[in-house]
Amino acid sequence: MSILEQIDSVRKDFLAEIESFPEDSEGIDVIRSKYLGRKGQVAQLFTLLGNSSPEERPVLGQKLNDLKNELTQLFEDKINLSLNNNQKTENQKLDLSLPGRENRLGSLHILEHTLNEIKDIYRSIGFHIAYGPEVDDDYHNFTALNIPEHHPARDMQDTFFINPETVLRTHTSNVQIHLMEEEDPPIRYIVPGRVYRNEAIGYKSYCLFHQVEGIYVNEKVSFAELKGCLEYFVKQMFGPKKKMRFRPSYFPFTEPSAEVDIWDEERDQWMEILGCGMVDPAVLENVGYDSSKWHGYAFGMGVERIAMLKYKINDIRHFYSGDIRVLEQFT
Repeated sequence: MSILEQIDSVRKDFLAEIESFPEDSEGIDVIRSKYLGRKGQVAQLFTLLGNSSPEERPVLGQKLNDLKNELTQLFEDKINLSLNNNQKTENQKLDLSLPGRENRLGSLHILEHTLNEIKDIYRSIGFHIAYGPEVDDDYHNFTALNIPEHHPARDMQDTFFINPETVLRTHTSNVQIHLMEEEDPPIRYIVPGRVYRNEAIGYKSYCLFHQVEGIYVNEKVSFAELKGCLEYFVKQMFGPKKKMRFRPSYFPFTEPSAEVDIWDEERDQWMEILGCGMVDPAVLENVGYDSSKWHGYAFGMGVERIAMLKYKINDIRHFYSGDIRVLEQFT
């Protein structure tokens, strides 16, 4: 086969092979090496020029250069076409007219939001905020609060005991004992935090919940001041027209004691929201305060109860389910 015939043969083979041009880089490199590489078919044809006559050599050399340039140009055109097609495919996948993805921001849990509201209300009337241990000794959780061992009031709540002398606190009232032991009167604090009860889990009870304890100790503190403080809280939290009432009750650490109810229009009934009373003189004496000089009031409320009444939530378990359908309603 003459060199001219071989040139035509290489051209036909190359044209046939690039008809189905590969998309992967490995396949492209195979074609480049086969025809245009240093040991490719075009380079092999150039080695045959030495066998041609001096008269034919210039003509054949020109033919080979034309072949090399032609194949190189066709090869580059195919590469550019392949790149353009790939770019079009990518552009088809990415519709720039579509709106971007929304960056969803997190938000406070409804309990945290409610707790912040409570703290802001009491801060506005001069209360400080204190925190204390969730695991505490029996003395601070019970005995110092006028609930000695075998006192019937201990039957009101089932307690998680770590050991016979250590408990998961059943109320944040334990912190008021720590505060009064550490500070001289007057004091004015609210104490938010988690508390624990060994209760069956249901739509209105849970094994843990959040409580806010309040205490104010000073000279000549009266029940009238307590009423004014709690009336202010109810009006700020539930609105100025919310009806409320004080109802006599019993707590071992306050005397006299009361519970506060608000009127629930949807249920058409009174709903209890907190307990309160004047600090029992025995509690003041337990922390070294002179009960003949110092007097005080205390109150305690469940944050879950406040949130359920304010935001019309009918099941306490929703707060702990992690169900986004519930939580996103309060973002």
